[in-house]
Amino acid sequence: MRLIQCLHEGRTHAALVENDTTVRLANGDTYSLARSAMASGKPFSEVIEASLTDTRLDYADLIATQRLLPPLTHADPAHCLVTGTGLTHLGSADTRSAMHTKAQSASEEELTDSMRMFKLGVEGGKPSPGQVGAQPEWFYKGDGDCVVAPEAELPWPGFAEDAGEEPELAGLYVIDDQGTPHRLGFAIGNEFSDHVTERFNYLWLAHSKLRSCSFGPELLVGELPAHLEGTSRIIRNGNTLWEKPFLTGEDNMAHSIANLEHHHFKYHSFRRPGDVHVHFFGTATLSFADNIRVEPGDRFEIELPAFGRSLRNPLATPDDDNDVVTVNTL
Repeated sequence: MRLIQCLHEGRTHAALVENDTTVRLANGDTYSLARSAMASGKPFSEVIEASLTDTRLDYADLIATQRLLPPLTHADPAHCLVTGTGLTHLGSADTRSAMHTKAQSASEEELTDSMRMFKLGVEGGKPSPGQVGAQPEWFYKGDGDCVVAPEAELPWPGFAEDAGEEPELAGLYVIDDQGTPHRLGFAIGNEFSDHVTERFNYLWLAHSKLRSCSFGPELLVGELPAHLEGTSRIIRNGNTLWEKPFLTGEDNMAHSIANLEHHHFKYHSFRRPGDVHVHFFGTATLSFADNIRVEPGDRFEIELPAFGRSLRNPLATPDDDNDVVTVNTL
């Protein structure tokens, strides 16, 4: 089951994706349907099915009229937290082998902090059920105001050194009234970071992440396939500038999804009743690693066939928000 959100007659609605061209409107948005499922104790998919109306909409028209929304939102953006984790994916077989060889042959003193973190994940990121595994890298991106709808422009901050895509999976969650997280499913994500800033010094990782992102357009309801193959590409002036396959899913990760979720939701502040969480699960494929420099108007496209329609976002022109911020004294 795949779900989108869209605007229809001035209201936000969830809609079931029936095929490549048609979606069937639900009576309510994704958040309200999730809350109904929690209150009733029924499976989310069952609540969705019961909410479907007879209204069908043209998928392409939703895009053309800019009515396509992220597949999960909160009415108050401050109650949507966007976070993520890195150094989670094994990468290609060759890269994995090289990293393992280095990790095994180097002394602990010779390992970089990133390699040490990766090694911890490989050795302890998939614990047995009921056990706590290795803690991953973690970062904060912002609240719901940083989320850009599929097909909409990704803002380019004037102070940024780079505007690079990160093709990832994102887990989508709602916290129930007792403080228990509930995963609705997964979506394609473009975590979108400043890799030049991050490369200068890894202690600037937090700075590199504080900017916009996008996920969707479709929410895959239910469990995640263990092995997923996708394609990340950049389109410039109608032509493919760069394209590369990528792997994701637990078979291609050093950590289990459950372990990554535990190390996020173990904090009480992330289990506040009613909140929405969007959590990115990392990647091993970046155009930046191939020395690609993006330009305004370039379009990022991230494709995972199991998730339906590709996530597409053009890149905006850098804004002029680069003035010194002055704090006033009251």
